[in-house]
Amino acid sequence: MSTSKHIQTILNGTIHSLKTILPMDIDVKSPSVTVEPYIQQEMGVLIGLVGDLKGRIIIDGTPEIFGAIGSAMFGMPLDGEMLESFTGEFGNMIAGNLCTYAGQYELELDITPPTVMVGNTKLYGFQQAFTLPASIEGAGNISILYTIDTD
Repeated sequence: MSTSKHIQTILNGTIHSLKTILPMDIDVKSPSVTVEPYIQQEMGVLIGLVGDLKGRIIIDGTPEIFGAIGSAMFGMPLDGEMLESFTGEFGNMIAGNLCTYAGQYELELDITPPTVMVGNTKLYGFQQAFTLPASIEGAGNISILYTIDTD
């Protein structure tokens, strides 16, 4: 399968994952090509992709957005270390669900443990990247960045 077909499967799988996991309405915008450096906002989670396609998923937002998502999912406010832990687990849920979805389309993927990033960060070192912006009702806007390693 071609890389462009893999990327389409990943983008579709991400939309599916968001709509499956989140208990709120989501408006996913059109993806765009991203060039380095990517500047992450205040909080995010990075998860590596390995398998038929190698790269990374970065879910980028703010503590307020991740807190609103956590509150909607668990019915209680999250902050501090609990919010950081939730952010990593939220990334795991999205990426794990994505891997299951991709497997149905003959794209074998696995994920690495999440790395939570707090503070503004510049990300370099990727050949190709795509950003999938989404607006989550009652929480705000997140961006999901996919970096693809072509080597």
